[in-house]
Order: sequence, then C-alpha cells, then structure tokens
Amino acid sequence: MPPKTTFLFYICCLLIGWITFACQEDKNEPDSPPIDDPVLPPVSTASDKELLDKVQRETFQYFWEYAHPTSGMARERTNSGETVTSGGTGFGIQAIVVGVHRGFITRPEATECLLKLCNFLASADRFHGVWPHWLNGTTGKVIPFSPKDDGGDVIETAFLVNGLLTARAYFNGPDAKETELRNKITQLWETVEWDWYASRNDNKLYWHWSPNYGWEMNMPIQGWNEGLIAYVLALASPTHAISPAVYQTSWTGNGFRNTQTLEGYRLDIGPSYGGPLFFAHYSFLSLDPRQMQDQHVNYWQHNVKHTLINRSYSIYSANKAYGYSEHLWGLTASDDPDGYSAHSPTNDNGTVTPTAALSSFPYTPFYAMQVLRNLYGGLKTQLIGAYGPYDAYNKQRNWVGRDYLAIDQGPIVAMIENYRSGLLWGLFTKLPEIQAGLTKAGISKPTYETGFYLAIPEVRTGQYDLLKHPDADAYGIGVAVKEAGTMTLTLEKPDGTVMETLWKDETKATAQYQVNFGTTLAPGAYKLRLRTSTLNKELPVYLH
Repeated sequence: MPPKTTFLFYICCLLIGWITFACQEDKNEPDSPPIDDPVLPPVSTASDKELLDKVQRETFQYFWEYAHPTSGMARERTNSGETVTSGGTGFGIQAIVVGVHRGFITRPEATECLLKLCNFLASADRFHGVWPHWLNGTTGKVIPFSPKDDGGDVIETAFLVNGLLTARAYFNGPDAKETELRNKITQLWETVEWDWYASRNDNKLYWHWSPNYGWEMNMPIQGWNEGLIAYVLALASPTHAISPAVYQTSWTGNGFRNTQTLEGYRLDIGPSYGGPLFFAHYSFLSLDPRQMQDQHVNYWQHNVKHTLINRSYSIYSANKAYGYSEHLWGLTASDDPDGYSAHSPTNDNGTVTPTAALSSFPYTPFYAMQVLRNLYGGLKTQLIGAYGPYDAYNKQRNWVGRDYLAIDQGPIVAMIENYRSGLLWGLFTKLPEIQAGLTKAGISKPTYETGFYLAIPEVRTGQYDLLKHPDADAYGIGVAVKEAGTMTLTLEKPDGTVMETLWKDETKATAQYQVNFGTTLAPGAYKLRLRTSTLNKELPVYLH
C-alpha cells in the first residue's frame, strides 16, 4: 500500500475510533460569545518563564491527576472512562520525568507510580509482546480501536517503549525501588517482538496484527510520518531486532524522498507541506533531531522547516476567514467541529490546535511563545482549562473543542522541556541501544559547516527571530566549528557597530557551542558575525 493510502487509511481508523468519544456530550458550545484576538500586553523573560512553568505544570497534571487510578495509564481523553492509551501513556511517562525535574512531584512519588504502571503493563493484553492501541484501564484487556484493530499496534507500542526507556535512563538511583523499576522496564522492552511484525518475508514492518484477523489491516509502516521512532526501536532491540533491509525497504523505500519548495522553504522528504505537525513531534519527544543526519536529510533542519512552512501557510496563505495570525497558528491532528482530523495545509478547515505551536518550542521558540502568550492572555477564559490549553479552536465557526487528549497534551510538556533544558533528548538519545539502532538506520551525528548551524531565518524577512531564553535571561545561538582555529564572534548593529564581542581571537576546537549574549540589549535588528582568517559569516537576527 503506498504511503499516501496508508496515511489516509490511518485517518479513517482514527475517525472510527474517536467518533464514540466525540459524540458523548456537547463540548463545543457553538453559542458562546465570539472570540477575538486580543491586544497582548508587554512581556518580560520573567513573565515568559512563569508561562512556561504554568503550561508545563497544567499539562503534566493530565497524566498525574487524571491518570487511571488502577493502572496509572493515561486515559485516552477526558470522559473516556476505562479506555486508556498505550501511546499516550508513553508520552505521559515522559511528562512524569519532566514533572520530577521541575519539582511538580517527588522522585519517590514518580517511582511508585511507574512501578504500578509497569506491573499493569506486564499483565495486560499483548500480542507477540506488542500492546494494543487501547486497553481497559482496570482489566488490561484490549479495547478495539477499529473493527479489525483488536491486536498489537507497533506505533503505539513504540511511543510507550520510548517513554519507558527514557524513564529507565532518568531513574538511575541505587536504591531498591529505582533498581526494581529499571529491571521491570528492561524486561518489558526485551519482550517486544518487533521482528514478528516484520515476518511476512517481504522486508516490511507492519503496523498491526490481530489474533482474530491476522494481517488483514495490511498497513506497512512507510515514511514519512510519525513512525520513525518505531524503526529506531525495532532496529535497536537487543532480543527481537528487525534487519536494516526492512528499514530500507519499508520506511525509506517508497515515497520517502520528496523534494519540494513550499512557502519558500525546501523539504527533502515527506508529503506536501510536510504533513500535520505531529510528524515533527511524536518521534522526537526524546530523540534529538540535532544529532541526526542520513543520506536523505538533516532531521533538525527538516523539522524546523516543516514548522516554518506550517506557520507561514497559516499566516500568509490560508483562507483569511479562518483568522490565523502570528499569535494563532498551528495545524495538526485534533478534534474539530466535524469530528477528528489530521489538519495540515492540505487538509485545513480553520482549526488551530494549541499543541501544534507549543510542541514546536525547540524549533521556533519565538513563534511558539507568541502563541503561548496569546493563549494565556486574552484567550485564556475561552481556551484554557484545568489541564492547560483545550484541544482545538475554530475561530471562523466559533467552536472550541474542550476535551483533553493524551497525545496532544503530552508533547507540550516534553517539547517545552527540550527547549528549556534538553532533558529528554539527552536521556534517550544517548542510550547505547538507541545509538545502535540509529547506526543500523544509517543515521549519524551531522558534520556541520562552521557557522550558525541551527539557525534557519524566516524567508520573508531574511532574519532569524530570537527569543530571550526565559531561564537564562539571555539570547542564545548555536555555533558549529568544523575545523579548529582562531575565531572572533561579534554582535553588531546593522551598520556594523559592534555591540558585544562574544569571542575575540579565541582558539576553538571542532565542536558545537551554545553561546549566550544580549542580556542588557534593547530588542531590535542586529547581526551576528563569525570571522576566521578565511571566513566571514553573517546572520541577521532580530532580538525580541
């Protein structure tokens, strides 16, 4: 089945699965007063930091306070009762790690919760080691996601195992409880039979298998979509690994490469406009795209450009009646007035999903912060509830989707933390198994040319918009040095007046550096200049 058909089929399955919950009660409130974009008040790094703390704490609470009381798993959505989700629980485990890191809960509290969760997972329904999409949170029995989807789900299991291994890396203490937790996670990880789902002698990894319907779902996991993490784990497994040939045939073998220029940005892989933004989030909650390059693409650059395309389309090319703006953009899968859909520039009905922009904080911090300020500013009374931003908003149709979904709240917590500290990216990507899986996929650390290796300017202005990092109270820029040498790095006004000298004839080894600057500078247009004996590189920046 070609990738486009696979994706459309998956969305059909989503529609079937979600419709029960979408119709449980009227949460859309179509008769509520119209919502208008507010005039935003002045901001500071202190207020931005407070906002980040607030949204992380609130979205974390979905996985802590609203977790299923028996299993500890994440409920599929508000009002889903006994239905818990494997993939959403994987996101929630990473939210719990962030919760400990941020002081929302204690380390012993989290350890006890995760031990309960692991005990439940060990006794829950599994199909050749793979968990189903949905489970009953009390009994552990499978709840069909669609009529023939009543068995193992490789993608959801990958999200779950991703979370478990991240927790195993974090809870590294010598005490008995954390040791027990690590051992239980290892046992769960090593009993997932990834190779069974690639056992049809066609070098393809399949999404589903059912004891009642066998392979009738017939959906090979083909890229580009959210499935990269499944391949990294399947290649990395110490007990049930797939062969690299499966990765090459199934994931990158048909329709993966697709060079296109949209909204002024070139993409080298994926569907038109990059697809819904969750493609840049789900596999990268703890898999660091800055460290990933293969023969096809640099994954950091791809995800940043995908985000910029999504934002640019929303602001400049979408139907103006939708009301998108610099303060209200972001298209991804979510509820909408007609049910549930994977929103993107090629599938747009005016529905903004807060997780789209907020989970893009590592890629476009200033643009994501513009949306966050708006959500917690003039839109707060309509769009913010107990667990943070509601799922979706359609301004044209005066509709608010007031449910919370595990797969939408989880990436907000995780990706904001990766922007703030890189915590999850550091924990997971450094695991020896994961490094082995990436190597088998032909993915390695990039060799960056000397310069501002993470910066992709906005094409219309030609400038790189920088947000003062709320935790550092300074601007930051990544600088790569390919060949060691003596370097000077300055921040200048557009006319060349030097405002700060960050490096002055300093000897730098081959590495990537994070440089902070501009603590006391007024916002405005500047340029960064990096000079060596043979190099003179400039990056126009706007400090916000």
